[in-house]
Amino acid sequence: MIIAYYQILLAVSIILTMLYFLSWHKHFDVHVTLIFSMIPIAILGNLLSARSTELNEAILANKITYFGGTYLLLMITLSVLNLCDIILPRKMRFGMFVASTLAYFGSLTVGDKPWFYKSCDFVVEDGAGRLVNKVYGPLHTAYVALVMIYFAIGLAALVYSYVRKKNVPNKIILLLFIPETVAIFAFYGGRAIITDKLELLPIAYVFAQIMYLVIIHQVCLYDITDSGIDSIVQRGDKGFISFDFKRHYLGCNETALTVFPELKDVNVDRVLPADSAIAKSVNRWLDTYEHDDSNSNFRYHAGDKMYLVSLNYLYAGKHKKGYQFFLTDDTERQRYVELLNNFNGKLKEQVAEKTQDIEEMHDKLILGMATMVESRDNSTGGHIRRTSEGVRILTDEIRKDNVLQLSKSFIRNLIKAAPMHDLGKIAVDDVILRKPGRFEPEEFEKMKAHAREGARIVHAILEGTDDEEFHEIAENVAHYHHERWDGSGYPEGLKGEEIPIEARIMAIADVYDALVSKRVYKESMSFEKADSIIMEGMGTQFDPQLERYYLAAKPRLEKYYDEQEAVADGSGFVGGKMCELR
Repeated sequence: MIIAYYQILLAVSIILTMLYFLSWHKHFDVHVTLIFSMIPIAILGNLLSARSTELNEAILANKITYFGGTYLLLMITLSVLNLCDIILPRKMRFGMFVASTLAYFGSLTVGDKPWFYKSCDFVVEDGAGRLVNKVYGPLHTAYVALVMIYFAIGLAALVYSYVRKKNVPNKIILLLFIPETVAIFAFYGGRAIITDKLELLPIAYVFAQIMYLVIIHQVCLYDITDSGIDSIVQRGDKGFISFDFKRHYLGCNETALTVFPELKDVNVDRVLPADSAIAKSVNRWLDTYEHDDSNSNFRYHAGDKMYLVSLNYLYAGKHKKGYQFFLTDDTERQRYVELLNNFNGKLKEQVAEKTQDIEEMHDKLILGMATMVESRDNSTGGHIRRTSEGVRILTDEIRKDNVLQLSKSFIRNLIKAAPMHDLGKIAVDDVILRKPGRFEPEEFEKMKAHAREGARIVHAILEGTDDEEFHEIAENVAHYHHERWDGSGYPEGLKGEEIPIEARIMAIADVYDALVSKRVYKESMSFEKADSIIMEGMGTQFDPQLERYYLAAKPRLEKYYDEQEAVADGSGFVGGKMCELR
């Protein structure tokens, strides 16, 4: 009966061990693997002890039982710590192994020295042999103390993890707690409850095997890294290729072979053939990565497929051992990106086209408003057209050396804003605006109000526009084009560089046109005299740093006004068409 009891437990233990190895995964904790290896050995020792017929056979069987049991307790404790994510220093783990080995060596003295058992007898009862009347020595006391320490460490780790560790599943902790408490009960209380003819520890061991089979499958679910890798590998859409630091080929999976079929002919632990297509790609990627490991993503085309190649270091534990390539089929995403880019390109073209139409309509409205205002002033026919061209000619010269650092958009907006400089005249009374002669002082004061009123009108027209630069330039041109460098201008009496540069440029073009153009109250002035007045005003009326650009622009200005005099009919039209505003 007793022998059958141990035989059944040994058979069940072997079956459970076989189940474990059938479900074994390389990521299983090594301590659990050793647990399943040690338990059958410990139970075998109990069986051999029961079948012994003399003292020496029973002592040898006892030593086998202690071999399995001693290292089994160590492995159970280390597995509990590992599954609870409590990492002991390597020296401490080595110390625990040494302590267990010394404890086992103590059991080897039974029958020879009185250190572990001072004495013992052998009897055969109910067909089974066993050691009786055991008198324990000091090494056995040390062994029991070591067992108690291991049980205490395991229980403390479980309680600590349950209370403090959020990254350890409570289900795992509870599953580990069950075999731990059963083993303690079997080791210390089993004999008191039943009899010393039967050992309860083998039952506790088998029960522990059953619990650990449940635990390892739960651990696999909670181990995100390993389960994630397994899922990727099983799905088969991720390719892996490995190389060591000497660029020796270490292997790949089936998915990688579909991308690089030439790898089938490459021997493991060899460098890729230098003339192969894959070697050229791999070496180029590795050269880039070794120079700067932040450059780790590459593209590879194979037939009608597009792959994303991600490169990283190959790790063995915490140590870098080489390089790992990850290949992902990126065809669908790339096609989607290409389709999206094409759509965005067409959309941009359409938006640009519509924006251009809106801008052209906006410019025409501005020109139309300025022309309407000008039509009320019978003394300045064609003035907005000519001053706009004057601004263009001046800014062409300014742009050549760019000492003033005016951007292209600034110059473009200034030319576009030039026709708006006299919009404020719409608020001036017709009696004053259409007066054929010179103004009286009080009339001139009313006329000067057009600058401030023009700024207000421009602000109202352009309020809310997206082009803030154009808004500011247009408002400044309308407001300050009658200010003077020496501060004697109007409407604000600004001085020097207090006057915005766009208004200073506009002032030269405005005055030059007033001088060389015919008005109802005066004849046109010769270029020589107009030039004399402009040059005399440099430093008083005009910005002196604009003198060089005016002198450079003067030949073009004179040519332009000569052409206007030859073809102009006084209505603002040249050759039957409105001058284009650019």
